[in-house]
Amino acid sequence: MAIFRKIITFEKKKIMEKNQQNRIEIELSDEIAQGIYSNLAIISHSPSEFVLDFVRIVPGAPKAKVKSRIILSPERAKALFEALADNIKKYENNFGKIKSMNAQNPIVPINFGGNVQA
Repeated sequence: MAIFRKIITFEKKKIMEKNQQNRIEIELSDEIAQGIYSNLAIISHSPSEFVLDFVRIVPGAPKAKVKSRIILSPERAKALFEALADNIKKYENNFGKIKSMNAQNPIVPINFGGNVQA
């Protein structure tokens, strides 16, 4: 039994050392920390990548601009999907169920309501 504990302790120590070797420091500039607001995401893919275009639609404007584009490998896209699903679950446990968008309605919120005048 004591030998078994030593092996487990040794294995844990090896894993901890490996995690510290693989540790990476991530820097977040002030500009990026501000974030970019998006109220629409357009997702496309090819055999080798997923492209996420984040768009901001403004009421009364005839055009919308892509504010940010993220390109991911399929593996990273799936990891993002899983992390987002996990975070949504945690959010809903804390704050209640998020209302789903109705598939019958257009995805693009063209009419925000209200009148826009110049």
